[in-house]
Amino acid sequence: MMISPHNDKAQHTHTSSFWSSPSLNLGLILVIPSVVLLVLVSTLVPHPSTFSPLSSPWKWKYGGHWYSSIFNGSSTDSPFMEAETDKLAPNMSSSDALIDKDVDNVTSTTRVVKRSSKLEMVEAYMARARSSIKEAARVRNLTSIHQDPDYVPHGPIYRNANAFHRSYLEMEKLFKIYVYQEGEPPMFHNGPCKSIYSSEGRFIHEVEKGKLYTTQDPDEALVYFLPFSVAMLVRYLYESESLKTDAIGRIVIDYIHVISSKYPYWNRSLGADHFMLSCHDWGPLASSYVPHLFNKSIRVLCNANTSEGFTPAKDASFPEINLLKGEADIGGLPPSRRSILAFFAGHLHGYIRYLLLNEWKDKNDPDVQVYDQLPKGVSYMSKLKNSRFCLCPSGYEVASPRIVEAIYAECVPVLISDGYVAPFSDVLNWKSFSVQVTVKDIPNIKRILMGISQRQYLRMQRRVKQVQRHFVVNPTPKRYDVFHMINHSIWLRRLNVHIQDFGVP
Repeated sequence: MMISPHNDKAQHTHTSSFWSSPSLNLGLILVIPSVVLLVLVSTLVPHPSTFSPLSSPWKWKYGGHWYSSIFNGSSTDSPFMEAETDKLAPNMSSSDALIDKDVDNVTSTTRVVKRSSKLEMVEAYMARARSSIKEAARVRNLTSIHQDPDYVPHGPIYRNANAFHRSYLEMEKLFKIYVYQEGEPPMFHNGPCKSIYSSEGRFIHEVEKGKLYTTQDPDEALVYFLPFSVAMLVRYLYESESLKTDAIGRIVIDYIHVISSKYPYWNRSLGADHFMLSCHDWGPLASSYVPHLFNKSIRVLCNANTSEGFTPAKDASFPEINLLKGEADIGGLPPSRRSILAFFAGHLHGYIRYLLLNEWKDKNDPDVQVYDQLPKGVSYMSKLKNSRFCLCPSGYEVASPRIVEAIYAECVPVLISDGYVAPFSDVLNWKSFSVQVTVKDIPNIKRILMGISQRQYLRMQRRVKQVQRHFVVNPTPKRYDVFHMINHSIWLRRLNVHIQDFGVP
């Protein structure tokens, strides 16, 4: 069929008028940008599930179960926590549920980002503190160059007085402890305050007051405290008839599972910024039930025995203090009036005491007085205060309250032990104010002590009086006392700074 030129022209004219229509042009102007925007959004905006800074869940395994990091939601395969399930509300449509779920994802992501920001800030503060302490360690003076209204560390009782002082001042500014609130007294958030384990109870009670070093915001904390008392666990869970200790281990395992499922902090560091504290002989036992969980955590122990796994670079030693009356008896006779060379009184506990008693008890030597039981009418404290040197042998375990008793009585302590790490030895130079005697030299105690000149003894005795402040238990903690020194030991391990490596000036 032939199409006439006229008809072709008419068709062309109609087409031109169609594209030149004002309404069509307006529609294209509105539609085309919208289409382009939708394409860009669908291409560039990630799915909500990719908002998390961790591309895949961080999992850890214990007892045949895998536990997911709390960063990616609560674990659903933990036997200690109820599995979370996504359920629609009775009147909620599926689209509404999806919208709410996306909002929850964004909110969760916001919390993780804020938490990460705080963690980065904490790490930056600690990096500056490390640098400051290492810079201070270059000053090898016997006296700190820093100003302090209460006390300026000085003298050879310190490995490095300036580094310790700088570290202590940094701790006062930055150190924050978060105490987990889970657990109930008497085994949690509680401890003995008038016994041989009073160091454990006093620390727990002071931390629970929340006045010093503690924070209510776990994201700003440097360390996290597991507030169980081993002394109380033993009192309530140990089965003396069957000698079973399994219940103690189970409650510790359960507690770790609860806090690691509820909070992100344990999983984030695998426990490296968490600490437990115990003065009971069984303190290491409580953590030995789960060695692969506690192999990174800080253990603060009186029973600091290297032969039982105590690691000085990671764990901290603190003193065993026997406060039967709740208060310390401090002071003694001046050196010129101390008539006894060396003194010990104690029952037969462990092989070291057996060797000591077997060697010296029945010698009736007026210089070296060793008793398994004091005669009637003789005061234990008066003997301490009248002695130049006080023998401090280990008992069943390496720690002994006699070390602090000697320091309180201003008597130079004589440490007799195997594998014992003395309290605060990362800061204190124990050789300057104590005598260390090996087990094999027990028969030579008198010769060793008689070989110390009067001048050297007087120096050591003055240093004992100076170091006293670091072992005193105050009803309200005072700067540089035992409570602050325990915290300082934890602070150093969180920083991973070893003042002892800087050497003694």
